[in-house]
Amino acid sequence: MRKRRHVARAVFAAVTAAVLGVAGCDAVGGNSPAPSGTDTQSARPSPRPTPAWDRSPASIAAVGDSITTGFDACTVLSDCPEVSWATGSSAKVDSLAVRLLGKAKAARHSWNYAVTGARMADVAGQMAQAVRREPELVAVMAGANDACRDTADAMTSVADFRTQFEDAMGTLRDALPKAQVYVASVPDLMRLWEQGRTNPLSKQVWGLGICPSMLRDPDSLTTTANQRRETVQERVEAYNKVLEQVCAKDRRCRFDGGAVYEFRFGAEQLSQWDWFHPSVNGQARLAEIAYRAVTN
Repeated sequence: MRKRRHVARAVFAAVTAAVLGVAGCDAVGGNSPAPSGTDTQSARPSPRPTPAWDRSPASIAAVGDSITTGFDACTVLSDCPEVSWATGSSAKVDSLAVRLLGKAKAARHSWNYAVTGARMADVAGQMAQAVRREPELVAVMAGANDACRDTADAMTSVADFRTQFEDAMGTLRDALPKAQVYVASVPDLMRLWEQGRTNPLSKQVWGLGICPSMLRDPDSLTTTANQRRETVQERVEAYNKVLEQVCAKDRRCRFDGGAVYEFRFGAEQLSQWDWFHPSVNGQARLAEIAYRAVTN
């Protein structure tokens, strides 16, 4: 979630010095032939049985943004895929893939196509890559960058967000109609502001361009600033409603029920370099949430 290229050197200089100092739909069933005869009524169509959810998929692919790449969890301004909540190998995280497949199998049968900075518009392309592996489960976490724009007016519209997510799901379904999907909610960005706004270093880093729609002028409590933050928060909540609604239409999709959004991220769960991305501990908490959703 970051404008990485043009702020990289500035962030490294400012942050590194400080850190060194503080160390779908498979039809099963269908309609039966209508009974014949003058004494019979027209038969009603039988509902399609919901396919059984497989709590032990044999492979997993992940798509999304910098949260899923482990950005800023290990070192400043760097992806750290080994601690990804979805497919990481680190024992400190115990990722969804490791929990489901075991460490050895996860190394061979899990793939991460998330890209730092990606928005929902990019997820269909990631799906197109993922389906080549024919995963039995696809984990999706995207949307924070759609809200984290230069201004609140620049956020992805709810209508566009819906279309883009539907396109991504369509890309998956065209290739893998029986693949299962886990969809994580967009995190509570207001919570991140509340956690970091009193930390001098976090405010310094935020000023270099991290999620300005929410985090710009973190000390300001003016009506305009508060309204801007509320607008961003309302958009995040609208995105989560879209994720829930689109997922509900797919018989092989599970939404997390808002669990990621509702998780109370604290300082321990946030990157020590940007107070925005999940730390290793935060990645582990995301893995726990995902595992519960997939296996319940």
